[in-house]
Amino acid sequence: MSADLVGPRVVLTACRTDHHQRLREIHLQPEVVRWWQLPDDGWPADPEPDTHSSTIMVDGRVAGFLQWYAEGGEEFLRAGLDLFLDPALHGRGLGTEAVRLMCAHLVDERGFHRLVIDPEAANTAAVACYAKVGFRPVGVMRQYSRDRHGTWRDGLLMDLLAAELVRG
Repeated sequence: MSADLVGPRVVLTACRTDHHQRLREIHLQPEVVRWWQLPDDGWPADPEPDTHSSTIMVDGRVAGFLQWYAEGGEEFLRAGLDLFLDPALHGRGLGTEAVRLMCAHLVDERGFHRLVIDPEAANTAAVACYAKVGFRPVGVMRQYSRDRHGTWRDGLLMDLLAAELVRG
């Protein structure tokens, strides 16, 4: 993403050093850690390999984080997304707007025909957010991830085909 993606209330911009402290603060909030685990010591300065990181901005302030990555070979190429939003901003449609902006970019500008996202099955708010953009459940991935206490949790694989993107 070379230029900012701008929506009515949300701007997705490249993750910069001056965003890092606030992103860590948001990531460490219990409502985020519940679904995202604790961040690595170097995060977000040391992003995951082969990911593209964006800061979600609302009213000129750091409001969350969104990353995407490509996976699969040419015949199975798809993009995956992950995000979190400041819990103080939940319930306002800002997460849906951020996901919609990035999905439109990945489909229209990057040429992906299929996008995937894999929230924990119990994260009903995230599942509802993604469904508003057009993601559909593919299936439950049993004992998909282990939380910081060692408990296995189910994940929900969801996908979106380019033609199914709900643009507004």
